[in-house]
Amino acid sequence: MKASLKACDVVIFGGGGDLAMRKLLPALYHLDMDGLLAPTTRIIGASRRDMSAKDYQDKVRAALDEFVPASKEDTTIWSRFKERLSYVSVNAQEESDFARFNEHGVGDDERDVVFYLATSPDLFGSICSSLAKFKLNQARMRVVLEKPLGRDLASSHAINNEVLQNFQESQIFRIDHYLGKETVQNLLAIRFGNTLFEPLWSSAHIDNVQITVSETVGVEGRWGYYNKAGALRDMVQNHLVQLLCLVAMEPPSRMDSTSVRDEKIKVLKALRPIEGANAYTKTVRGQYAKGMIDGKDVKGFFDEEDSNPESRTETFVALRADVDNWRWAGVPFYLRTGKRLGQRYSEIVIQFKALPHSIFNDESNRELQRNQLVIRLQPEEKISLTVMNKVPGASEGMNLQPVDLNLSLTEAFNDKRSPEAYERLLLDVMRDDATLFMHYGEVEAAWKWVDGIMAAWAQTSERPKEYASGSWGPAASMALPIKDGRNWHDY
Repeated sequence: MKASLKACDVVIFGGGGDLAMRKLLPALYHLDMDGLLAPTTRIIGASRRDMSAKDYQDKVRAALDEFVPASKEDTTIWSRFKERLSYVSVNAQEESDFARFNEHGVGDDERDVVFYLATSPDLFGSICSSLAKFKLNQARMRVVLEKPLGRDLASSHAINNEVLQNFQESQIFRIDHYLGKETVQNLLAIRFGNTLFEPLWSSAHIDNVQITVSETVGVEGRWGYYNKAGALRDMVQNHLVQLLCLVAMEPPSRMDSTSVRDEKIKVLKALRPIEGANAYTKTVRGQYAKGMIDGKDVKGFFDEEDSNPESRTETFVALRADVDNWRWAGVPFYLRTGKRLGQRYSEIVIQFKALPHSIFNDESNRELQRNQLVIRLQPEEKISLTVMNKVPGASEGMNLQPVDLNLSLTEAFNDKRSPEAYERLLLDVMRDDATLFMHYGEVEAAWKWVDGIMAAWAQTSERPKEYASGSWGPAASMALPIKDGRNWHDY
């Protein structure tokens, strides 16, 4: 990663919370370790709790010990990083508290300022209004918004409008950490940096696209929050739809934020609505029951603390999306995500069409003769391309079998540490590069599409289908591509 070393103040609202300690501060530490922070860049935690700067430094030190074990061994970097850390006690709902940022010199010396809102979205509007009151919304100042940006189109519109009253769109960075993953960015490199794939990237050569984000964890003590969200809002509306956009978008005129965002918005507007009766044939939702994962018995959704057996909130969703444009006409995009599934992984599968005619022996295995591009996002980051190869030997005729050509980012760049997604995204905010962030128009277009699905679900008395923990979701989700004469990649 290359960066300008311009000095910057990074202010983290919710600076003592889980996201800050588990992801944001370790990411900033790694940037410092890689020499990507200017010597005078400051990191300022902000929350309601009364805490001294030393108390905050100690809390950050403990978090780094847990999440960046190597930091224990490098006292030089910690010493430098510690000097960057300070703390401001601020109640986000008390406007007068924001004067303390001026007292701490935030934004002095014409330096850029990044305000990272790692708080409830309900506070985004009041925080931005208070920042503006104390002139902390100047052009060189930016605000980062964590998901979820609302529960539907109306609430998302309200949150965005509150923020836009005090900051320009160019100052607002709506973050989706999936877009900071190396393999997601490599998707752009594969498509637009190689002559091999782009000529084949259309309905003429691609049969279907599959995007899977599978989790083995359950709601993990967050039943109240998750019951209000569900898999469609929590994962599909942002993560999976963003990945779909990167797969389906047209080549941008240049690699900048405006060009990339414009092409993604075109994809979102081309998504065929899933409404009314279509929702019954194009979507499957489920709730996990008791089961076994990694040899251990695990709870069902309604065995979790504070659960309500009347809940119809989905912990799993699978759906078929269609992009109605010339490039993708007739190509199904199968999306699925769920909790308590058999394996933790995220991947994009580009399934190319079968040969129109096989000249080789085994016609019964003609289905094997399909090229497949698999982009694995987690837990390991790798890209593989399945090609057909002759089976070694001198038997009569020529028999083929699929062979994977693998690119492991870890092995290919073994002298480089693969950065966490938040490292790249935080650096981009400091550089004022919004390419990997969501535009207001993207968020609203995605919510409009998802709202149609939620409205259709709300009109039915049918409950989400039960699936055993450790399985791959309800049986109906397996049948979703089968109805089209296809299968999920792992079957």
